[in-house]
Amino acid sequence: MSKPHTSPGLWALAWRRLRGDKIAMVSLAVVGAFSLLVLASASGLVAANWEDEVAVSYAPPTFVGADKDVAADGAMPLPDERSAPTPVNVLDPLADDIAELRAGLKSDPSAGVDMYGITDPLADDLTALRAGMGKAKKLVTHKAATLPFGADKWGHDILQKTIKGGETSIVVGLVAALLAVVLGTLFGAVSGYFGGIVDDFFNWFYSIFTSIPSILMILTVAAVLQQKGVLTIVLILGLTGWTGPYRLIRAEYIKHKAREYVMAADAIGASHWRKMFSHIFPNVSHVALVQMSILVVGFIKAEVILSFLGFGVPVGTVSWGSMLNEAQNELILGKWWQLTAAATAMAVLVTAFSLFTDALRDALDPKVK
Repeated sequence: MSKPHTSPGLWALAWRRLRGDKIAMVSLAVVGAFSLLVLASASGLVAANWEDEVAVSYAPPTFVGADKDVAADGAMPLPDERSAPTPVNVLDPLADDIAELRAGLKSDPSAGVDMYGITDPLADDLTALRAGMGKAKKLVTHKAATLPFGADKWGHDILQKTIKGGETSIVVGLVAALLAVVLGTLFGAVSGYFGGIVDDFFNWFYSIFTSIPSILMILTVAAVLQQKGVLTIVLILGLTGWTGPYRLIRAEYIKHKAREYVMAADAIGASHWRKMFSHIFPNVSHVALVQMSILVVGFIKAEVILSFLGFGVPVGTVSWGSMLNEAQNELILGKWWQLTAAATAMAVLVTAFSLFTDALRDALDPKVK
């Protein structure tokens, strides 16, 4: 006796449709590659030494060529402060008198005794420090004249800096968007499914958030948290970005709660939670995915604004937003490689993520054949 045929589930059908879409699979591969880079960067396998000054300031990309004022080996000798003679103030009318007075007083700088006969208790330490500085001035620092993707004004490798910045920006965009979509979906599901007083309460709460301009709401949450960091940015964006998903999910739940399959689930004794998230949510999940893709793009851009206003990543942490903030000054000097690297990485990730979520939305939508 043959086994009864079991129809595939929603996610199995969605995966079957995705495998037939070449653009969706290429986009998934790109998003997966960025995710692997983030994991490798977080674990220290790549871009661990992005803060090392491995090149001269504003070293151009290799395919552009080195600047003319840099040696072929990239050697940059440290300037000698004692190479130039000390200028004499010829307008000082007391210069001769002071020189004669100093010549008449006893002084022995090597012994730590000044012109007034006072012994300096730090003379030995200062002598050792000056000796060390004299040796340091004779050293020559060898730095690369070019790098594959150039360097910033501190000599940091742009390629490593872009990978490390992607770790911060992707985490901020994805986690903040996920937080906003989860809050919006939860509030919208409860509001649309139950209606009545519950719906009135969430609509009042929604009206408060939407009546305040988004930038003021972001600054308000930032002022309440009063600290910088990735977690702070995630909370700022996630707690202020749930209104869009809430409005759409609420409308979908109001429409679907009167459908026949929900009534059938109610007839067999399914709980409210099961009907909301096991029966209705799979049929409206494509709305949440679309909102997720839109918010990821918007939150990566918002991180740039927060960094510009001083509420972004702290000093010592790099992100695509902070790189673009630095690049606006470099672009005036004709140094375009940091702007190009950060903008290209952001554009590739955002485009691939948008294409993949669009294909996943179509695959999950039961009305699309």
